[in-house]
Amino acid sequence: MGNRKISPDLKLAAVRLHKRGILTTREILECVGFSRRTFLRICKLYRETGDVVKPRSEYIGQPRALNIEDVAYLTELVQHCPDWFLDELAGLVQRNHFISLHYTTIHCELHHAGISLKKLRKVAKECNE
Repeated sequence: MGNRKISPDLKLAAVRLHKRGILTTREILECVGFSRRTFLRICKLYRETGDVVKPRSEYIGQPRALNIEDVAYLTELVQHCPDWFLDELAGLVQRNHFISLHYTTIHCELHHAGISLKKLRKVAKECNE
């Protein structure tokens, strides 16, 4: 049988039956319907963590390249001089905040901060008037 979701309640019931010696391992496996290997993995996890479900990692995905202060600095630079190119912004961030970034990272961070090309053109037009 392939991968399938096994209820945490069922896992816990199987571990408790085994731990208290109420049923043999063979009888437990016949009742719950998963393999011996899965059962042993669940028992090991229960012994190590006290739970039958793996703890979820609080960090999902790749860590951010810039923190809040760096993004604020970047947006201030863009507001100050909206006609700078992304590679110029990368150079300023590297010199002043000691962070080496690719221009695509800067573009993504500005996009996440809500700064679009359309908004930049509007700001640049206002500065020229």
